[in-house]
Amino acid sequence: MQRLNPKYIRIAGIVLASFIVLLLIVGYIAYSKRESLLQHEITKAKLKAKRDYNLDLEIGSAHFTGLSTVSFSDITIVPLQRDSLLSIKRFDVSVKVFPLLFGDIKLANVNLQNGHLNLTDINHIKNFDFLFKKKKDTTQKTKIDLAALSNNLINQLLYKIPDNLTLNNFLVSFKNDSSSFSVLTQTALIKNGQLTSTINVNNGQATWHFEGRMHPSDKDIAVKLYAEGKKVELPFIEKRYKLKVNFDTISTRLSKVERSNGETRIFGYWGIRNLLIHQSKLSSNDIVVPNAGIDANLFVGENYLSLDSSSVIHLKSISAHPYIKYTLNPVKIYELKLNTGWINAQDLLDSFPNGMFDSLEGMQVGGKLNYKLNIFLNAAHPDDVQFDSRLDKNDFRIISYGKTNLAKLNSPFVYTPYEKEKPMPSRVIGPQNPDFTPLQDIAPVLRYAVMTAEDPSFYTNHGFVEESIRKSLATDYKDKKFKRGGSTISMQLVKNAFLSREKTLARKIEEILIVWMIENNQIMTKDRMLEVYFNIIEWGHNVYGIGEASRYYFDKTPAQLTLGESIYLASIVPHPKTGLYSFLPDGTLRPSLVGYFNLIGKLMAGKGHTTPDSSGYGFYNVRLKESLRKEMAPIDTTTANILMKQEDEDAAPVFVEPQKKPGFFQRLFGKHDTTATNKKDEKKALDPKEKLKAEIEKLKEDEKTKELSIDTAGKTKKEIRQEKRRLRKDEKDREKALKDGSQQS
Repeated sequence: MQRLNPKYIRIAGIVLASFIVLLLIVGYIAYSKRESLLQHEITKAKLKAKRDYNLDLEIGSAHFTGLSTVSFSDITIVPLQRDSLLSIKRFDVSVKVFPLLFGDIKLANVNLQNGHLNLTDINHIKNFDFLFKKKKDTTQKTKIDLAALSNNLINQLLYKIPDNLTLNNFLVSFKNDSSSFSVLTQTALIKNGQLTSTINVNNGQATWHFEGRMHPSDKDIAVKLYAEGKKVELPFIEKRYKLKVNFDTISTRLSKVERSNGETRIFGYWGIRNLLIHQSKLSSNDIVVPNAGIDANLFVGENYLSLDSSSVIHLKSISAHPYIKYTLNPVKIYELKLNTGWINAQDLLDSFPNGMFDSLEGMQVGGKLNYKLNIFLNAAHPDDVQFDSRLDKNDFRIISYGKTNLAKLNSPFVYTPYEKEKPMPSRVIGPQNPDFTPLQDIAPVLRYAVMTAEDPSFYTNHGFVEESIRKSLATDYKDKKFKRGGSTISMQLVKNAFLSREKTLARKIEEILIVWMIENNQIMTKDRMLEVYFNIIEWGHNVYGIGEASRYYFDKTPAQLTLGESIYLASIVPHPKTGLYSFLPDGTLRPSLVGYFNLIGKLMAGKGHTTPDSSGYGFYNVRLKESLRKEMAPIDTTTANILMKQEDEDAAPVFVEPQKKPGFFQRLFGKHDTTATNKKDEKKALDPKEKLKAEIEKLKEDEKTKELSIDTAGKTKKEIRQEKRRLRKDEKDREKALKDGSQQS
């Protein structure tokens, strides 16, 4: 073993001794000057608070009581011409010396006695609005590294959690014009790495406790919140957002924070027990989740935030791996993936939150399921959004129905429609009802017109059309709201037959699940589904079923309907209550509908369901029955067009055929479409703009032909010019009608 040269040892000793002496000198100077330095920093803080935020900061006394401990008394902060914001009777704080040498302020001990944070918002005047004041940024903007920023924020937050805390009687209150809320921390103690606390909510309405493990220096924190003898309730949230939330216990854990390769990785956990949520947009019932949690591994890069796929969601007895990534620049990109792996089907049903899906309660199933979801949206190209959702099955079967018998539609049943949550007169859907119409007694042109408009692939899809869902996502993203529906006939049938008409997220998910059950277990044939659909859907105010509708509008049986009458009835399915607005007082259709008729008719002709027609596919022959004309009040064209555009939120977009590939819940549900098409030609053929363009071009050609065929015999040049002008005017009127009809549809 080689021995160190004594010369080097002496040099190292001299350097170390010099460093220690230097530290002692600096420490002595700082110690001797610390009181003056403290007062200087307090003066600077007061000036900054006044200059930047219009805050009056007052401190009764401030002095050192130890090597690194400062004691403050009678601290107050009052915003200019606002209510007092903060008052603290006594505040003692000490920092760790060693981190201070490297510029880091790490709290060692904190003692806070008798404080009050008072937040007010009276007559739209907030005493905390300085927090939202924007300062002029005169510095050159640089690109923010999110990974570095998040790592610094976490470290700063952990540094501000003291190793030891003693807190007594700290009140936080909020008051506005209509409500108030207060939280009094009677005691909070961190000692030997353990947190305990007692918190009085709203003057004794509840007592909360935060407790758990606190080792901020080691990035090891595990705490939980619970209420004494009752649930934790959040009345302020309920009053502000109409969202009722309560729970037994909520817990969180920070296990580890890493930084490497330009990425900050935060490993933690969130869990909750007996969570109750009630919000009218979610569900009409209370949603109860007995046990849920997530092992959340949050990865932050230079320009992205992501929930890594190593994260695990726990819901009752099932688990799933989520992946969420949000890229901020150079363009916003949204990614979402979910994978459950193979799980017992019954476990999946049992894990649904209580009160969310009434129709499936009590159902017994067998086999296994595997759900996968993939969504990718580039904000620069939202129309190219990727959407893939599939639920693979292995020996899946329904053993017994629960609260709702999904097979009830196979035989006569009683149907009770609802209007604004109020029941309308019930109908028997079966031969006992004289208005019931078997499928074979419905005019084929009506069947094809409705399927063309609502669900062109009804007989080949399995309840869902991925292309419609994908386009809905793109449209909703561009419009920044849920605007476009994507319902198939199967989904509309389930909505009407099994579910309420409430527009909630729970109802929509329940609809999807029931459709999947029916389609993938062949509970009903396609013919029977279509037959029931035609006999229960709404066609006007208190007009349900095609038997009632055909008599109501045209005094005919469904078998007697013409092509034009069929296309009209198809046009009002998305907005049945506005059906009469389509007519003029003389019983003819408004000209704005001619474009719709041409588009539907041409699509039907392209499929061989009718013959090509250059005269509006029956548009000019449709006549409302005379008794209804007398009841109609005059209405101008603009108002009528606006009313006719009011569509049901679940209406399927017209002319959206599925791409010939496994579809949303086709791959989602394990079945494949074996037909193949040219996707580019199909997209062009189904594009309403392309259809409209073709119609207008054909119209122009027709008008040119008519112009050339004008009979000039015996007519003056002036009469011939007048005839040509009339034809050109007719062309413009029809072109405008085509555009109006296309925009409406």
